[in-house]
Amino acid sequence: MKCHKSRTHGRRLDLGLLALRLGTGGVLAAHGSQKLFGWFGGGGLDATGQAFESMGYAPGKLNALAAGLGEAGGGTLLALGLATPAAGAAAAGTMAGAAAVHAPGGFFAQGGGYEYPAFLGLAAAGLAVTGPGRFSLDHKLGHALNRHWMVPAALIGGAAAALTVVAQRNKRVRQAAPAEAGES
Repeated sequence: MKCHKSRTHGRRLDLGLLALRLGTGGVLAAHGSQKLFGWFGGGGLDATGQAFESMGYAPGKLNALAAGLGEAGGGTLLALGLATPAAGAAAAGTMAGAAAVHAPGGFFAQGGGYEYPAFLGLAAAGLAVTGPGRFSLDHKLGHALNRHWMVPAALIGGAAAALTVVAQRNKRVRQAAPAEAGES
């Protein structure tokens, strides 16, 4: 009886991870495609680059490319369950940058807050930690790109990169605020 429960629990866990990977990865990939290619009503790289520049991410086009790759690439890899630690860390780091832009709006999304990017980032980081489950390319490839040591390495690297980019952005925003106040 115990083995049956364990197998059933394992299957449920793997199906749950598959659903979470497909949902989170699909949303991230779609958002990244908006930035990179202008799909799904997005602005594409040029318009997104201009928007990023206005939000303090300079150079705008390079930051838009990095964000688009973090979302589209990380999201696609999460959905496939491939290189899960790196994919989750890349997506989580990208969402940290998005959350920084929305932070002045408070928590809830209806007020322009950071709720949505924070949720996507936490889901991506959670998948990096838990792994993709059995219904994944990582499992099919013997977890060659999903080793235990890769989880902290990817998350620490992703967090360090995100903190650096967000700190530079916040510095630009602070420097621009007195100049804009003087213009009004």
